[in-house]
Amino acid sequence: MAPARVLRGAGLLQSCADELARLGSRPFVVCGDRTRTRVETGLLPAFDDRLELAAIASYGADCCDASLEAMEPQVRSAEADFIIGMGGGKALDAAKLIAHRCGLPIATIPTSAATCAAWTALSNVYSDRGAFLYDVGLDRCPDLLLLDYDLVSTAPPHTLISGIGDALAKWYEASVSSGSSDKSIVVSAVQQARILRDLLFQRSADAIANPGGDAWREVVDASVLLAGAIGGLGGAQCRTVAAHAVHNGLTHIDPDHRTIHGEKVAYGILVQLRLEELCQGSQLAATARQQLLAFYQELNLPCSLDDLKLGDRSLSELYRAAELACAPGSDIHHLPFAIEPEALIGAMVSTKAPIAAVASVREGD
Repeated sequence: MAPARVLRGAGLLQSCADELARLGSRPFVVCGDRTRTRVETGLLPAFDDRLELAAIASYGADCCDASLEAMEPQVRSAEADFIIGMGGGKALDAAKLIAHRCGLPIATIPTSAATCAAWTALSNVYSDRGAFLYDVGLDRCPDLLLLDYDLVSTAPPHTLISGIGDALAKWYEASVSSGSSDKSIVVSAVQQARILRDLLFQRSADAIANPGGDAWREVVDASVLLAGAIGGLGGAQCRTVAAHAVHNGLTHIDPDHRTIHGEKVAYGILVQLRLEELCQGSQLAATARQQLLAFYQELNLPCSLDDLKLGDRSLSELYRAAELACAPGSDIHHLPFAIEPEALIGAMVSTKAPIAAVASVREGD
């Protein structure tokens, strides 16, 4: 459900030796190419005589099978006794998978608030060009999570905006996938997801306008920690649904990485709500979509394929993404109605449609 130990605050990186030494003495550090300098100048100087670096390895362009297969023997030959993952979501996913495969403890140190990957017992695996392939459920959450506000504050502002989009999906997806569950822990997770949504509605604009301030810290905590806690508590009954399925499909037609994970997921929430309008005639979903459109425009989150820089994609490319999102076993099938690629494309190209359009579409106009 949760990391064994979670620490948050400013300046944690400079005083992390005591915490890391609880896990072992020879850490193997997994990071991205852009994060390596921060590892060398921020993390390694904090090591004391109890910690001897085994090695540093980059996960490569993506958390893919090839990079994972290359790193695993490096960990073993370096005689590492625990893993440190430092970086964004893909670096942390790679580090968690390596720790899982090698049976070693792991500490996660996020460098942005773009995802809740630092918390979760889950890793996503992509192709070497960034197309989503599959996810892996891990046997436990990280042994240690260090959320250093000073470190996260150095990330580009759009990463926090992306994290807000990703965290928002907890409510819109969990409230659907949990169904009519009467299990108190699942109900609790769904209610926390609603609290998370409300907190983001209320505090995000202030957080983005005032980096490092109280609202900023609240939103960072919400995106990294609370979002992860909801998934941990809700488990299989608080699954991802259409928003993440749309993200997964879009990664196959965005080889240039024009936008990042949470931006695609945020757009996917609009698609999910649009599907509920078109397939069920849900006025509640229509109202929620209009509310989100206003919020997205305030934060500069993507509201359409054009905003995702994918408006130039051909119909055949969109159909490919929709087919992948609707493949057997996809999370999109947790929706309470059947969905086909054609209907999904209709929702994808009409995320900004006014509420009044619902009736005419249902009548076949």
